[in-house]
Amino acid sequence: MTPFGFGSDSSASATPDFTSRRAWPRRETDRCVAVVNGRTMPVLDWSLGGVRIFGDARIFDQGTQMDITMRFETETGIMDIEHSGALVRRAAENFSLQFLPLNADQRKKFQQVIDRFNAAEFANSQI
Repeated sequence: MTPFGFGSDSSASATPDFTSRRAWPRRETDRCVAVVNGRTMPVLDWSLGGVRIFGDARIFDQGTQMDITMRFETETGIMDIEHSGALVRRAAENFSLQFLPLNADQRKKFQQVIDRFNAAEFANSQI
């Protein structure tokens, strides 16, 4: 349909626009690891809603709640953020945890990680 309400608009795409169902964007560039059940594992990506970890999740059942420490390397040093999550997805070499609701302190720390990364990226772009 054209802007006038009749006919067809040949510039319209034949495929619908893709809209992500994710509440938070994934972050893949931060340098971090996760400590789950005392084991340190690489983080593939994370968001304020959860984390995808490279590791074997066969020892966990779907829905299992567990404590997790996200350990970020920032320009000012190592920052640990402790919280809990539930296993929502398992694959051959990785698994995903959905975070339980974050408290204000956890949310503030995650935002500090994001802000520090963005500030470092901006500073590096000015060189």
